[in-house]
Amino acid sequence: MALSSTIRNFEIELAHIDNHVYDTLSFKVAQHPSEHNERVAVRVLARALAHEEGLEFGRGLSTVEDPALWLKDPMGQIVHWIDVGAPSAQRLHKASKQAQRVSVYSDKNKTNLQNEWRGQKIHKADNIALVHLDAAFIAALGEHMNKQNKWSVTVTEGYLSVGFGDQTADCQIETSTVDALL
Repeated sequence: MALSSTIRNFEIELAHIDNHVYDTLSFKVAQHPSEHNERVAVRVLARALAHEEGLEFGRGLSTVEDPALWLKDPMGQIVHWIDVGAPSAQRLHKASKQAQRVSVYSDKNKTNLQNEWRGQKIHKADNIALVHLDAAFIAALGEHMNKQNKWSVTVTEGYLSVGFGDQTADCQIETSTVDALL
């Protein structure tokens, strides 16, 4: 018998002061049986930090050709492709050819990312945004994830703070490009 996805509900009070975005986000996330809570936390934060009208989650791990999140135009063309974790160089190369913008949100070790991508052909690697989040921060969020989640997400001067329940976790957001690790 196949295991089914776990549905996690999120309500996020977003105050992205750096981008002048203030909104309440409410969405469901399907967690694949093989997916760790930490990956879900990165997907949820990517959704909040990249927030714009029309941004949606991809169809999930079982649909490998989809990104974690994407924004499409009315004609169905991908405007923004967002991957999480450590996507392969081949995947980023393909994404950069398909989408107007590509971003990677990751909590993975930068040396491992560099080893994955170095020497590989990645189309417009200098235009692929890399948003790096501290692994211990993501682990704390993953550890406290429930089926019902209410988070307060604040970004100011590149510093990310997430409140959940009576706790808070925070980290500095490191931004660069994939090209910086090649």
